[in-house]
Amino acid sequence: MNKIIKNAMILTAITLISGCLLGLVYEITKEPIAQAQENAKQAAYKTVLAEADSFEDVEVDEEAAFEPLVAAGYDADSIMEVAVAKDANGKEIGYVITVASHEGYGGDIEISVGILNDGTVKGIEMLSIGETAGLGMKAKEPEFKNQFQDKQVDVFFYTKSGEEGEDKIEALSGATITTNAVTNGVNSALVYFREVLGGGSGE
Repeated sequence: MNKIIKNAMILTAITLISGCLLGLVYEITKEPIAQAQENAKQAAYKTVLAEADSFEDVEVDEEAAFEPLVAAGYDADSIMEVAVAKDANGKEIGYVITVASHEGYGGDIEISVGILNDGTVKGIEMLSIGETAGLGMKAKEPEFKNQFQDKQVDVFFYTKSGEEGEDKIEALSGATITTNAVTNGVNSALVYFREVLGGGSGE
């Protein structure tokens, strides 16, 4: 019986020591990990709005976003994060809006959209996408993403006929569902930008 008690005490001591060590490691590493995550986010923001010098997260008003998105027909999208973009002098020059489209063929697609104060889309980036290789995954390629770049329109439309226009996006071959999800996601960001953040022409 004494041996059982002794072994139990040893195991308890090992568990307590391990727990303390894990807690210590967490305390030591949590700040560097958080900083690394923040740096990665800033780098992603810089990709879609290169004109900005810094970005500051702002609170997403989910309740305020819901009604205009539904009214515009984008009820399958959610606004995930919003950051205000500032130049080197601290002047606000636009926003980066991250949208989750729930219409992807392979699941949710998370897209960051960089928008200047005048409503010009400066770039988009896929943060999370799990579409079909060789088809929907081509949404990550510059040839597709760059179609949104430097465009100032109220809404984007995708086409499969090669129709040209500032508001036209050539659909990915064999991946209409993915094209629709991404296009709607960008349009949702524009709706939030105009209707909730008050952005647009004349800013």
